[in-house]
Amino acid sequence: MTITEPTLPEPAATPRCQNCGLPLLGDHCYRCGQPVRGLVRHFSSFIGDFFDSVFELDGRIVQTIGPLLLRPGFLSAEYFAGRRVRYVSPVRLFVFLSLLAFFVAQFGFDLNSNGDASGTDALVSVDAGALASANSEAELIARRDQALAQIAKAKAEVTEVPGLAQSMAAAERQVMQAADRRLAQLQEAAVSPGGSLTATEDASPPSTSPRISFGERPWDAQTNPIKIAWLPAGVNDRINHWVERGQRNIERIQKDPNQLKDAVLSALPSTLFILMPLFALLLKITFLFKRRLYMEHLIVALHSHAFLFAALFLMMVFGQLADSAWRWLAVPARWLEVVVAVWMPVYLLLMQKRVYGQGWLLTGWNYAWLGMWYMILLSIGITATLLFSLVAM
Repeated sequence: MTITEPTLPEPAATPRCQNCGLPLLGDHCYRCGQPVRGLVRHFSSFIGDFFDSVFELDGRIVQTIGPLLLRPGFLSAEYFAGRRVRYVSPVRLFVFLSLLAFFVAQFGFDLNSNGDASGTDALVSVDAGALASANSEAELIARRDQALAQIAKAKAEVTEVPGLAQSMAAAERQVMQAADRRLAQLQEAAVSPGGSLTATEDASPPSTSPRISFGERPWDAQTNPIKIAWLPAGVNDRINHWVERGQRNIERIQKDPNQLKDAVLSALPSTLFILMPLFALLLKITFLFKRRLYMEHLIVALHSHAFLFAALFLMMVFGQLADSAWRWLAVPARWLEVVVAVWMPVYLLLMQKRVYGQGWLLTGWNYAWLGMWYMILLSIGITATLLFSLVAM
């Protein structure tokens, strides 16, 4: 009886670096640094590499999004405890979710879709002969009131555009002056024997082309420019150049308000990223006696804002589903939208309570104090973004 020894499989050859020939112990050669995977591979794999390199969006995103949305303060606590590699980093999470939320917002609503008025009709233009051709006091008053109502409606729709309120007020004054002149003509024709009633060129209609105003007069590069005495002439020239661009862009916004919306939404992520260190400084001041490092407060700020962007994204998705053709989704989508809106402030309160470990009374006080100052910072940032977008379009 012969006993045959089992044949063992030959050991697999150790992979070697194609550049220097050394055995590989990982995804990169430890001598020359060349990666194992080159460019000669399926294109689909590049998509995963891109999101992994830029946003760290690999399998960790599943472990990150759930706690981010449902467990207030959990990610920050994990980060402080040293358990970081299993989650997407706070900075990349903030950047990715902010870009995603504002990208969706650009397509989520249309400023031209509400009502019957288009962008051109948002700022109404008064008929050139409407007031001058009125043949009776009753007709004149009716046309005057109609013009004033149109201007009032335009003011209510575009109150956020700088300088436009003053322009609309000037248009109202011009309407009243033109109406008064025509009324005087009608009254004079009524008392004058054989008086003829014709439309005059003096009763020209007001121009509702939007004008940026500083003081009582509209801005003009030649007759009423901005001149700040303590600034150099070159700086004043640059400011007037910005105002001139803003003036032209307001006329463009009349025709398509979505241009301003898209410009603002494109710039807001950068604005919020700039405001982030200031919010972290507010946290540092508020919780000074906690003796936490400034970077810890910055991590909390990044996680809280990442949650807000994710929540806004969900609200926009639910809102679109509620308005879609699938009517059976309308009611549950609206309810989910309300749930997310209510969860946002509650989440931030619970997050502050968990991270900083204070009592409910002190947590509520600090929460209100931080909210007030952050709204001030946010208002300044949004205003600056609006003005920048207005001159940079």
